[in-house]
Amino acid sequence: MVKISVKDTTVTVVQVNNADYICITDIARIKNPLEPKDVVKNWLRSKNTLLFLGLWEKLNNPEFKGVEFDSFMMEAGTNAFTMSPSRWIEQTNAIGIISRSGSKGGTFAHKDIAFEFSSWVSTEFKLYLLKEFQRLKEQEQLQLGWSAKRELAKINYRIHTDAIQQNLIPIELTQQQISIVYANEADVLNVALFGLTAKQWRDSNPNFKGNIRDYATINELICLSNMENLNAVFINEGQSQKERLLKLNRIAIQQMKVLQDVENRKMLK
Repeated sequence: MVKISVKDTTVTVVQVNNADYICITDIARIKNPLEPKDVVKNWLRSKNTLLFLGLWEKLNNPEFKGVEFDSFMMEAGTNAFTMSPSRWIEQTNAIGIISRSGSKGGTFAHKDIAFEFSSWVSTEFKLYLLKEFQRLKEQEQLQLGWSAKRELAKINYRIHTDAIQQNLIPIELTQQQISIVYANEADVLNVALFGLTAKQWRDSNPNFKGNIRDYATINELICLSNMENLNAVFINEGQSQKERLLKLNRIAIQQMKVLQDVENRKMLK
């Protein structure tokens, strides 16, 4: 669940079956702050609304009950016709609208339907909603990209530690000694890229949780991923730790400059 601010109105967005659903009760508050559910019910009474909802369900929901929908269409438009989200959902088996009870509840609609509702409420509000929703999606994509690179760094680190196990750890070492070697080798990368060991970073940042890599930039994670692969190759070639540290530091400087230049060119476009 996330909340976005649209023209001083807080709108909730949730994920349901990997789809975005927007709280239309929140949107309705710009018309009726005290009884937003009445706004939603009035929208549902419209024949045009039911036509739109019925078509959306037929395109996206194989379990949609067409017979019940046809019955509603015959009644829609008359003075006596009323419709509520719960009635629509229960009698047609609709999935485009969901109703939640409780303090964090309300009526949520698939983004396609929510944008249609917001247009009915206010064309201006719909445009601002679209803008904020797009900004939310862009932020999610950036976070996804960062997470993917973080996972890639973890995978490459496993390759790195396997190379250490096969080439640097004699069979006679105890488990405690092995862990020390692993830590030392991790710090080869830390010093080459960040200029300090994991312990030095923790001592300098006592209030931070996690480790130095959790606070790395995307560019640093890209560089770290490349360095882990290269260090594994250098280890397999039998190069000393000191020799590898110097090489990796030169590589880190070069790659970070290239990545920064790429960012700068993007910003100038």
